[in-house]
Amino acid sequence: MVYILGGWQSDFSQNWARRQMDFADAFAEAVGEGLAAVDLEPKDIDTGHVGNFVGDLFAGQGLLGGFFGLVHPDFDGMPTARHEAACASGSVAILAATAEIEAGRYDTACVVGIEMMRNVSGQTAAENLGAAAWAGHEFQDATYLWPRAFSDLGEEYGRRYGLKYEHLMRIAEINFANGRRNPNAQTRQWTFNDKSFTADDEANPVIEGMIRKNDCGQVTDGSAVIFLASEKAAKTYADRRGIALESLPRIKGWGHTSAPISYERKVRASRDEPYIFPRVKQAIDAARSRAGVADISELDAVETHDCFTTTEYMAIEHLGLTAPGEAWKAVEDGSIEIGGRLPINPSGGLIGLGHPVGATGVRMALDAFKQVTGRAGDYQVEGAKTVQTLNIGGSTTTTVSLVVGV
Repeated sequence: MVYILGGWQSDFSQNWARRQMDFADAFAEAVGEGLAAVDLEPKDIDTGHVGNFVGDLFAGQGLLGGFFGLVHPDFDGMPTARHEAACASGSVAILAATAEIEAGRYDTACVVGIEMMRNVSGQTAAENLGAAAWAGHEFQDATYLWPRAFSDLGEEYGRRYGLKYEHLMRIAEINFANGRRNPNAQTRQWTFNDKSFTADDEANPVIEGMIRKNDCGQVTDGSAVIFLASEKAAKTYADRRGIALESLPRIKGWGHTSAPISYERKVRASRDEPYIFPRVKQAIDAARSRAGVADISELDAVETHDCFTTTEYMAIEHLGLTAPGEAWKAVEDGSIEIGGRLPINPSGGLIGLGHPVGATGVRMALDAFKQVTGRAGDYQVEGAKTVQTLNIGGSTTTTVSLVVGV
């Protein structure tokens, strides 16, 4: 069993280039603030892992594990690694760290998710992020690749089951509202009018296909860090602070799947299946099975991947909140809102909170930690004890799901 001792998240509204921060500065801030938040010293950490997708393209920087050694002399010599799985990079870094702890190699791990994305133009950012698609083979006619890909997903839902744009906009409206509750959210001070969540070309302009501005997750500079521990190390940590070991959250279950990188290949393969992305469903179910979660009613909240509203629409049914093709019911009846049957993205998600790609999986795990320990502040789900995360990379090429609970 792997325990989460806590962590820290940066303010996702910040523009690091404007603050004259580079990767080293942001990395040091995340690790330093994280250590302070959990009352640990660098010498207490045995291994370090970094989730990052495109540092090489946005900032010309790779080998990010090497930044641990710049943070503090005690990290010099510590084993480190960087992990890349597009938008699921942070979750894959967590899986690598938990595997090392479960194997008995190390007792404590620091997992950093980090991405710098606002130092280039929007078009350049779109081109860089396109590296998670099948380069040279798909979406070649798109100006903005990922809005086009997930517009295609919405159109696929329309063909299979029918889809109303008003349901996508309600998802966006909920996530932006949740983001206003979150002091770290990129959009917490954004304002909207009565046409913002409609198909109005001025208030909500088209980006690609059916995807409009307010359907989109944000381009974000941001970091998140969590600290993981074996049962032995967690007990020592708890005993020294006079708290019960049982009060520390655990990663109770995990699921991890991969599918062909081609969006068209995935959709074609699921043509005769109830779920458009069966590998997403597989990862969700595997996490619950390992956690001993027999029914969705045992979950108190979900942090899911809403890079676009169509992605969350897909997730609602793949999570089992509704039958395939009926996600709209959970949108209409308020099930996904804070106070609803299963609140989704109380943090604001990628749309409301922000999406620094490599940091998102780590941020989701941190928000799950906050929820089950009652530390989520104004976006706390009352009584939350079990939270599931769903983090995808590319067009669901990589999917990772965690179940975190106390």
